[in-house]
Amino acid sequence: MSTTRRLRPVAFLLALGVLAGGCAAGPVGTSSRPAVVHARGGSALAAVSRLEVKGRAPKTGYSREQFGDGWLSVDGCDTRDRILARDLRAKSFLSATSRCVVLSGRLADPYTSTTIMFARGGASEVDIDHIVALGDAWQKGAWRWPHGERVAFANDPLNLLAVGASANRQKGDGDTATWLPANKPFRCAYVARQVSVKLKYALSVTAAEGDAMRRVLGKCPTQRVT
Repeated sequence: MSTTRRLRPVAFLLALGVLAGGCAAGPVGTSSRPAVVHARGGSALAAVSRLEVKGRAPKTGYSREQFGDGWLSVDGCDTRDRILARDLRAKSFLSATSRCVVLSGRLADPYTSTTIMFARGGASEVDIDHIVALGDAWQKGAWRWPHGERVAFANDPLNLLAVGASANRQKGDGDTATWLPANKPFRCAYVARQVSVKLKYALSVTAAEGDAMRRVLGKCPTQRVT
């Protein structure tokens, strides 16, 4: 999604909180919010046991707009460009004095192990994926959060990755039990990142999801949380 908007002061502080260490959330219209759990090292496999196991809540009321009207923008740089600048190689920028607007670059797609060229304008073959999908997060706790904290979650670099558009759209709102990258060597890092995000935001997992996480991470028991 390429839509951008200016941060209001409260949302700006929330975004800074995410970058500094994250923030969790509570029910819409209330002040209730779960405490953020910071992963202080350790194996991702062991961290799975720290995730709450619950059934999937209904998707009633979910829409992308529940997590903000597009990417947040600070000083003319939106989240999408920041992630492109982080993840692409051989990048070019709109301005020689600002590494903000990315014009082109090369992506080593972690989901497919293929190389994808990015060029700004027109249909892009590069997406910014929410590693823990927004729909999945909604059903596993985010439906309770205030809007501003959902916006912060949707723009948290920990939960964002530049990937091939085709693989991202195949994934949809899938969790570990329903979708994994075709690039098998990346699966351990991918699942560890999902565990890290869910731990940070106190999001639950289903029993099938937790089992799938353990199966993947059992093959790489030294993989650490992010």
